Amino acid sequence: MRYPNHPNIQTITNHIQLYTQLKHEYGAQRIELVLARVERAMKHALNELTKLPVDQTLSKKEPNNLTAIRQLRPSGPRRQWNRFDSKIYRDRIEGALIGRMAGCTLGAPVEGTRIDYMEDLARENGEKFPPRNYWSYVPSPYVIRYDWGPREAYTRPKMNGVPADDDIVYTLLGLLVVEKFGPDFTMAQNGKAWIKYLPMACTAEKVALDNLKAGIPARNAGEKGNPYCEWIGADIRSDPWGYMAPGWPEKAAEMAWRDAYLSHRRNGIYGEMFFAAAISAAFATDDPVKALKIGLTEIPKECTLAKAVRWAFRLAPRIRNYRQARAAVDRRFAGMHCVHTINNACLTIWGITIGGTDFTKVIGETVAMGLDNDCTAATAGSIVGAVVGKKGIPKHWYKSFHNTVHSYIIGKPRFRIDDLVKRFGKQAEKTHA
Repeated sequence: MRYPNHPNIQTITNHIQLYTQLKHEYGAQRIELVLARVERAMKHALNELTKLPVDQTLSKKEPNNLTAIRQLRPSGPRRQWNRFDSKIYRDRIEGALIGRMAGCTLGAPVEGTRIDYMEDLARENGEKFPPRNYWSYVPSPYVIRYDWGPREAYTRPKMNGVPADDDIVYTLLGLLVVEKFGPDFTMAQNGKAWIKYLPMACTAEKVALDNLKAGIPARNAGEKGNPYCEWIGADIRSDPWGYMAPGWPEKAAEMAWRDAYLSHRRNGIYGEMFFAAAISAAFATDDPVKALKIGLTEIPKECTLAKAVRWAFRLAPRIRNYRQARAAVDRRFAGMHCVHTINNACLTIWGITIGGTDFTKVIGETVAMGLDNDCTAATAGSIVGAVVGKKGIPKHWYKSFHNTVHSYIIGKPRFRIDDLVKRFGKQAEKTHA
């Protein structure tokens, strides 16, 4: 996937700002007139870009409509469980939840950082890398994340409950939506829940939330002013649908579609559908790679994400560690944004193919790969956690959770893990019924 060459717009913009200041200091005149021309030119370029026609052949392979998406899927199991098995589910949902929380918490303090930065941090801490436990120390420990708590709350010595993070909040929000509206919730109902519960959001989610607050209908909230519509934001919201439709990947993908459409389009939507179906399948298999391959049967066979995922599976036998994984993604997707759905999906897959059912190795290698590594490790941890259950996760990953999950959801600052297990189970049983 070769991106077009373009001038270094950020450098030019920075120089314009700096020369504006310098010339003002030197008493130059007509600065505002020059800046006004620059602004008009940039707005014109932006308008032209948004109106450029897209490849119609590719568009037909990447529809946004659920019916059209389903028509382009490869064959798949669609449903593995014919009835809800509460005994199997109990241990697996606890493993999935803990797995997501552990992967996210491990990656959060080093989200988006370079591999060599993480290696140096591990060396400074006297710890192994890839990490085999939470960080003992992170720089800027008192900086607040998500208006909730300091970065040090994500470290081993200071952790007291699962720290607040958007990768966890959207899992909780999905549960609240289904508890209120049922598994066949509408986009409009989902949009109302966003307005009620989310005090903030990022990238595509922020665009959608702002549009919803401005009165734009939920079906159109993800379209206006949204260049982020293929980024990872929908992908990280995939878990609750898999948890509430265990062993039923088609249903999980359908619920994911109704959620993803609120903020994303095309491969952004498919990312959430793919991982929701994979998480659902993980409840009914002992092989996390098989769960991923089942997830792939719920998105269009020839979409860009599906092609990238199949490439990742083909290359997997040669990807032995985090450095090889990151190098392969950087080569194939040079120029792709670091929080895009596609490049991060490949890293998630390799985290699982490298680690298998060794939970510590899976999330450690995935975090070590970088890019949006709290998101990728959370998803990988969720899938493997659903396969191995709580009993398959070493205790050091959850002993400091103290049965508590912190959140920035409006009016709901804390949740109990054991209560979440029961609540997800209740909704999963209703979905199957």
